[in-house]
Amino acid sequence: MAPFKRRSFLATAAVAAGASVTAGADAASAAAGPHTGPPEPAPLGSVARLLAVPEAGRGIDWLRSALQVAVELELSAIPPYLCGWWSVRDRGSEAARLIRRIIDDEMYHLGMVCNLLVAVGGQPRIKAAAPTYPGPLPGGVRTGVTLYLSGLTRSFVHDVMMAIEAPEESLARGGRAAPTVGAFYGDLLKGFRTVAPRLSGRGQLNVRIGSDELRPAETLLEAERSLDIIREQGEGTSRSPADSFDDDHPAHYYAFSEIYHGRQLRETPAGWTFTGPPVPFPDARPMARVPAGGWPRPPAPVQQLLHRFDTGYTTVLDALDAAWADGGPRALGAAVHAMRGMEEPAVRLMETEIPGTRSTYGPQFHVLHQPPHMAPASEGDPGEGCPK
Repeated sequence: MAPFKRRSFLATAAVAAGASVTAGADAASAAAGPHTGPPEPAPLGSVARLLAVPEAGRGIDWLRSALQVAVELELSAIPPYLCGWWSVRDRGSEAARLIRRIIDDEMYHLGMVCNLLVAVGGQPRIKAAAPTYPGPLPGGVRTGVTLYLSGLTRSFVHDVMMAIEAPEESLARGGRAAPTVGAFYGDLLKGFRTVAPRLSGRGQLNVRIGSDELRPAETLLEAERSLDIIREQGEGTSRSPADSFDDDHPAHYYAFSEIYHGRQLRETPAGWTFTGPPVPFPDARPMARVPAGGWPRPPAPVQQLLHRFDTGYTTVLDALDAAWADGGPRALGAAVHAMRGMEEPAVRLMETEIPGTRSTYGPQFHVLHQPPHMAPASEGDPGEGCPK
């Protein structure tokens, strides 16, 4: 059995492994009950409408609109992933480490698309892009998929985590007509090459996020690299599974697939299969799926924890908006400081039993209308990614 170089398992691996992923996941989804609905008409400004614009008509305004959708897409993944990670009791487990790395990657991706939007003269609207859970993926990609907040379960890994990151090849085999995240980023990359906009470094941020360095994109080559990283870290590319990046980690879809299957993916004579070393499914706090509109009539102590959490979440969003509106590293540091403070009330909620059940509460990620006080950050300390 050949050892696997761990960066992108890449989209060609989905052709070999996708059938077993889908078959097992469909059974889990059926047992968990319905979670999807019929596709809805594409809203104005959706990915479908953006991709329907002829390439010759895609100018600077198209790039700005597309990059704002990218902001919404990257932001939408972070709350579900945080809930899954916070629910895991053993943070040293392989599954917890995989999820934590992916959260760092998603924050890095959010930073890159914000930098690109600023580079083409736009202004990221992060708080306005905050999604409501449960709900669809922003922009109308993967219609029928519902994002929800829950503790880590196998169905949550499949229905939310793997669904967000699913590669184009797997989706094409399923006959889905809706645009994919990969197709969207591919066209965004084409748009940059067609328009060849002059990129400004003013207002872009340079900061370390997890193991990555967020840097200003001031040339077309740097913009292309940013978009390539987002695609390859998320769903993988169409190159051979034997290809590897320098940091030697799996693409997100395949990392989540390893958690779902309980084993690492390996290349065998029969193709790519989940027959590598075990990835034990971790013991997780039993956070229930947050219902539409949030928890109904929670007890006063739970309501206080929910308000504390939502205050911190709103502070994060306000600080991120400020960071790309000339607030710079200091505002970004305030966002990181507030995000670290969200973990404690989240875990306390996950350890508070819902009356009459064996499940627990969890954060709702509601945005407060009144902006909370922004916590200060130390000069020169923009922070490093998500909570430690």
